[in-house]
Amino acid sequence: MNYISPNSPAYYLTSVTKDRLLVFRADAMKSVACSALNEARTSGGFLILAYVIMPDHLHVISDGEKKAAVILRFINGLVSRRTLDFLKSEGHLSPLEKLRHGSYRRGHEYSLWDHHPNVRLLTSESMLMQRVHYTHQNPVRLGLVERAEYRCSSARIWNKAPLDDEPLMVDIGKIRWSSGGGAS
Repeated sequence: MNYISPNSPAYYLTSVTKDRLLVFRADAMKSVACSALNEARTSGGFLILAYVIMPDHLHVISDGEKKAAVILRFINGLVSRRTLDFLKSEGHLSPLEKLRHGSYRRGHEYSLWDHHPNVRLLTSESMLMQRVHYTHQNPVRLGLVERAEYRCSSARIWNKAPLDDEPLMVDIGKIRWSSGGGAS
């Protein structure tokens, strides 16, 4: 990964569930999302620098080696596919009905995401760190936890205290810091 700069930005990506449904409220659903993010990263060939899975949305910070639209296509596609497959296999009919929609392109019956993703360019290390802290504080602001060590978040990794069974490892070791700084 290059140094984060205007010529080599990182991306702050946000995807929100359809109608802000609390799809990722249960730990099992958060685990499915984390696994799908890891699969998306591997398939898409991009880095995940920080993340959080909230009940109705997710935030991911990624490198800028690929276009944001490509990264979002991998993330949203795989998280959606794995989530819908899980809901079907476990017989969770009520959430599936809420995600059903009328006829849609390519014959898709369900839609997990609001199709207005938010992408922000992070063109400096200070912007990156602001978004990392914002991401990690998101569950605290919502009242889900008292401290940022939320289960489906990269906060512990950034604080150099990952769990043995961390749901998703991130690629902070691949960040090139121009200031010699790093995760704090």
